[in-house]
Amino acid sequence: MPSMWLSDSQKIGVAFCSGGGFFLIGGVMLFFDRAMLAMGNILFLIGLTIIIGPQKTAVFFARKQKLKGTAAFFGGLALILLRWPLIGFLIELYGIMVLFGDFLGTIAGFATGIPIIGPYIAIIVDRVGLGRRNAELPV
Repeated sequence: MPSMWLSDSQKIGVAFCSGGGFFLIGGVMLFFDRAMLAMGNILFLIGLTIIIGPQKTAVFFARKQKLKGTAAFFGGLALILLRWPLIGFLIELYGIMVLFGDFLGTIAGFATGIPIIGPYIAIIVDRVGLGRRNAELPV
């Protein structure tokens, strides 16, 4: 059974990224547990590297317009490792928003198409305004 467009190694990368997300959520739920937040970040970075490749990952983080986000992300990771998990997580969250903010509209559009919970997600997306990124264009 063919699986969309992902190779086997990219599927492993998706698993690493998902595990990283779960560890990050768990770290937040456990009152900013330093070990879980650090593990989530490491798994996410490994997964991203496996999905898009080491060279594209380096280019992604080194782009001139994303340097502020890259510095915030890795600075937040360093603060988490240096036992400042709450401040580090907040700085890292800012970095994630700068780095991956362009993808939020795409993710929101995909999430609204999920069969059972999609309409509820669509309501939240409409309220937040993620789905209307190009709606105000005059074309």
